[in-house]
Amino acid sequence: MKGVSEYSDEKIMNSIVILLIAGVCLLLGYVCYGGFLAKKWGIDPQAKTPALKLEDDADYVPSSKFTVFSHQFSSIAGAGPVQGPILAAAFGWVPVLLWLLIGGIFFGAVQDFGALYASVKNDGKSIGLIIEKYIGKTGRRLFLLFCWLFTLLVIAAFTSMVAGTFNAVPSKDPAVLKKGFGAASAASISILFVFVAMFMAFAEKFIKSHVSKNTELIKFIVAAVVLVVTFAIGMKLPIYMVGKHWNLIILAYLFLASILPMWLLMQPRDYLTTILLVLMILGSVVGVLFVHPSMNLNAFNGFSIKGANGEISYLFPTLFVTIACGAVSGFHSLVSSGTSSKTISNEKDMKFVGYGAMVLETLLGVISLIVVGALSKGHAVPSGLTPFQIFSLGVGTFITKLGLPKIYVTVFMTMCLSSLALTSLDSVARIGRMSFQELFIDDTTDRSQMPFWQKLFTNQYFATIVTLIPGYLLCLGGYQNIWPLFGAANQMLAALVLIGIAVFLKATKRKGVMLYAPMFFMLCVTFTAIILNVQKNLTLLLSHKGIFLVNGLQLIVAVFLIVLGVMVTITCIKKLFGKTESVEEEDSVNNYVNSAN
Repeated sequence: MKGVSEYSDEKIMNSIVILLIAGVCLLLGYVCYGGFLAKKWGIDPQAKTPALKLEDDADYVPSSKFTVFSHQFSSIAGAGPVQGPILAAAFGWVPVLLWLLIGGIFFGAVQDFGALYASVKNDGKSIGLIIEKYIGKTGRRLFLLFCWLFTLLVIAAFTSMVAGTFNAVPSKDPAVLKKGFGAASAASISILFVFVAMFMAFAEKFIKSHVSKNTELIKFIVAAVVLVVTFAIGMKLPIYMVGKHWNLIILAYLFLASILPMWLLMQPRDYLTTILLVLMILGSVVGVLFVHPSMNLNAFNGFSIKGANGEISYLFPTLFVTIACGAVSGFHSLVSSGTSSKTISNEKDMKFVGYGAMVLETLLGVISLIVVGALSKGHAVPSGLTPFQIFSLGVGTFITKLGLPKIYVTVFMTMCLSSLALTSLDSVARIGRMSFQELFIDDTTDRSQMPFWQKLFTNQYFATIVTLIPGYLLCLGGYQNIWPLFGAANQMLAALVLIGIAVFLKATKRKGVMLYAPMFFMLCVTFTAIILNVQKNLTLLLSHKGIFLVNGLQLIVAVFLIVLGVMVTITCIKKLFGKTESVEEEDSVNNYVNSAN
């Protein structure tokens, strides 16, 4: 491995240049490539979407494109676009930036848009059920089992992360209380958010039934006022509690989010969270323009690097697994097809929601890279700080330069970071519950004739509990231990979803060749990464350095993921490159295909 100094830049890059390059590339990607996909696949503004055809006031809820966008963006913009680029920055800022832009535009946004498109064209069905229709029941069961196992990893990683963010030790010592004030206030605000979200749900219904004009503007104003009041109360009444107790409270929240109607909790909470996150991104961009920090990282540190623990990491596959959200993330497809597709009111909104939300998340990833570059000393990523702490410190510094009080900025940043993870958590809990239920039921099942065991396993309360308990057990080892496996599984899911979408496009006589390169690349990345993860955990256990609850469970899950991944891949590849008969869509209205095809 070459030393850091051998790759040192002669001139330090200014972050404004990086931000402008990223902004132009992402805008062109959305307008040009996103528009190209919409034209090739076919968008019918006159088609009746699943939200309208199957409206049930629970999962299928017709919503404005801004409401659906806020749910999609806040759900996919979890900890990943902050965590990934900062961790991967050890390889240098150039490979991180290239993967964010190339991955975001040609991999991630294509997958998110494709999953949303396929689901909307199939009555809002999840990717698992779409795979059954176009690939077969075996492929569907294997995929759903893979998805359910994956949701356990997300619940484990993000629950541990949020609990750590809220961790504030109760004490009679004023100095201790002051030190944990930001975390305690953010925790208080997050709890208030649950009740505020429900208030917003009923307020929106009142606005829609009593106001005929400017309903979106009025909703935004009410949300803004509610946010200010919530912040004021949260800062006056901080909650001091340690991480292990927050784990249980977060799981209780996830139980509610999984079973309550979408309109009552998740949608309004996501709307409020999106306002926060967009404000954070705008504040970051303005801060960068105002402060114009230098990129203090090296452009490139080599194809292999040695960590503080002595372990050697290789650019391939580490970079492409570490940076998932922001480039391409399989989890996004579960949101696109699991929840967002059931709330789209018009097909023309799909590009804005599916492709647009991913583009904005990539921008967040670029900001994370700029932040870590600004805080770097001696061309190295700051040591002794978590990625969240690095991001919070960096963006907080940018914003305070605009004249805002530091204490308010600290609480705001802590709240934003916890929201990044929480909004992904509640979505994945719901998706995990639905995946578990779908394992034991299909479209032909007569619910009135189901035996007791099948009724139990498809019960939403039972399915939620069965999903949350193993997720909680996995989180006890901390997110640092679960993150590598989560990243590998996440990217494998992305590869499998891309194959599934490609089969759907072929079966419905649409163009899907643009998916082939991303899906084969991601297959190579993920199988390499997950095999390395198995090797690592097995070595730790055999050398008696590992803990079964941490390394043993990871090893079991990893082996299952490899087996399922291979089986799903073989099943899907056979269908993709074999003879595939044309399959009609659910509704004749949805058979519209743009003449460009």
